[in-house]
Amino acid sequence: MIHINIGSNLNSKHGTKFENISIAIKLLNSSNFKIKRISSFYETPSYPNKSLPRYINIGLLGVSKNYSTLLKQISLIEKKIGRLRSKKNDPRVCDIDIIDFNGITQNSSLLTLPHPRSHKRNFVLYPIKEIDPSWVHPILKKNVDFLINQLDQNSRIEITRLSKSVIINT
Repeated sequence: MIHINIGSNLNSKHGTKFENISIAIKLLNSSNFKIKRISSFYETPSYPNKSLPRYINIGLLGVSKNYSTLLKQISLIEKKIGRLRSKKNDPRVCDIDIIDFNGITQNSSLLTLPHPRSHKRNFVLYPIKEIDPSWVHPILKKNVDFLINQLDQNSRIEITRLSKSVIINT
């Protein structure tokens, strides 16, 4: 299975951070990525600069045949929603990352799989725990509970699962 994480910490011409993520999910679902499960929304401070707007993130579990095609579709979706590439860690209307693609390991200039910092990010791990609690990191060979327990105390307490969720017809 494939894990994708979508985040937003800026409103766009399409609406709120929640609406940016919902549009991204609908566009992904109408592409070659077929969604099986969607996590709740999670809110976290911006990293590393916590004075920037808070992030909303969501995790998806799904299937797709080819990661290079999926990567191209993700880039188009981000642009369609209004993402402008700027400095690293700047606020953005839409950020879509492939976290794990069927356990494949890949390291190229275009894509690193699994996502190189996924095991250190609360906004990645908590959604995965919700939608795929038996997930194991392809390189570290550690399950999601172990990885969450390795996060520092601040990372474990500064994430909030929101009651708001996305519902789409798959």
